[in-house]
Amino acid sequence: MGISRIDDALGDGIERAVRAHHRRRLLRTGHGRALDPPAGGWSDSGSFPPRAGTRMELLVDGAEALPRMVEDMRAARSHVHLAGWFFSPGFTMGDGGPTLSALLGEVAERVPVRVLAWAGAPLPLFHPDRGEVREMRDRLVRESRVEVELDARERPLHCHHEKLVLVDDRIAYVGGIDLTTFAGDRHDSSAHSARGRLGWHDVCVRLEGPIVADVAEHFRLRWPRALPEAASPQALDGTEVQLVRTVPEHIYPGLDKGEFSILESYVRALRGAERFVYLESQFLWSTEIVSVLADTLRDPPCDDFRVVVLLPARPNNGGDDTRGQVGVLIDADGGHGRFLACTLYQPGRGGGHVYVHAKVGIVDDRWLTVGSANLNEHSLFNDSEVNVVARDEGLARRARLRLWSEHLESDDVDGDPVAVIDELWRPRAERELERRRSEGYSEGRLVLLPHVSRRAEAIRGPLSGLLVDG
Repeated sequence: MGISRIDDALGDGIERAVRAHHRRRLLRTGHGRALDPPAGGWSDSGSFPPRAGTRMELLVDGAEALPRMVEDMRAARSHVHLAGWFFSPGFTMGDGGPTLSALLGEVAERVPVRVLAWAGAPLPLFHPDRGEVREMRDRLVRESRVEVELDARERPLHCHHEKLVLVDDRIAYVGGIDLTTFAGDRHDSSAHSARGRLGWHDVCVRLEGPIVADVAEHFRLRWPRALPEAASPQALDGTEVQLVRTVPEHIYPGLDKGEFSILESYVRALRGAERFVYLESQFLWSTEIVSVLADTLRDPPCDDFRVVVLLPARPNNGGDDTRGQVGVLIDADGGHGRFLACTLYQPGRGGGHVYVHAKVGIVDDRWLTVGSANLNEHSLFNDSEVNVVARDEGLARRARLRLWSEHLESDDVDGDPVAVIDELWRPRAERELERRRSEGYSEGRLVLLPHVSRRAEAIRGPLSGLLVDG
């Protein structure tokens, strides 16, 4: 047996073990349906039903999102609640904006401000560690009325990863943007010009309407002291949106069996895909998600079916893990040109890579999800995460056009999605990868992701899923 065949057999075996392990775990907690739902899009195993009358606005990159958060927080009438992975007191809320600590201190003079952060890694081998987080808390509360709680109720080697801003239980921000300078600069604009530092692509949504009460209920679950139950905001002219989440079992008494509705909603949507799947994610090593995509690539619903993934060129961890799963999808495609993996770079000489931190899924311009969950086992099984899902053709299409116009640097992207992928995405990405290889830079932002087709460099991903993520 050759090296490649041994590698394939070992990778397949570990991935089957990971899926079997997760299946047993979800069956024990009554969530087996999350792994094997029918095609569709809404989750029916989660805590929250779809809410009609929701206004959902896509905000792309920090330069667009951060000033909106400042405006809403300064207009708060009853309270402001924040939940996140990590906060930096000195983080500036947009170009020329206030620092986070100054903003929260200012607002806290008028209304209660509560900040809920992950307590940090128990061991200083990983960051942010407990000491770094306590220092952050002390800086936020110093000479202010801001309340900060550190949540240490996590599964071993995992964290609280969601990113939420709530204003008066009337407006909510849900997405991938951390209010921190830790591990990257969130201040980038959609131009992603060379700035002498790492570029950063991120997405969040601004919500108004009944779903905001569900975001508030999730915050209440995690806050260690009783909070008043949120009144359901009035329905607005909007669409139907569902809050989905990952909450591991045995973490919170109010949800002892946990919830895995992000996983369920993704599997439903991907199984129902008819023409194209578009994904932006920091990581792609969930064998559950990759297996659904691989099955569809092997037996596509139509000849011109396409899957496009946008990933960072150099993820801050798990790079080999993601590359291996990209290799699985390349093999499943079998040379038919249905699969495309791309990344982003700052254009021009001296431009570095743009870190793709967004967590977005779009299927057939009918299903859209945005949130904090990556497509890895951490986000789908073990970290706390919050996403929103919309099944609205107009909203999903507008989100796709907004993102594609940024990445392709063109407003002429509103044709047939498959034609745009074949005629714009692929040739541009291939051309810019070749330019980077020959000249050391790219003229455009979109670049083909250099990848591997074997699992040897990716074995840590499946092993992590088996030994850590379980």
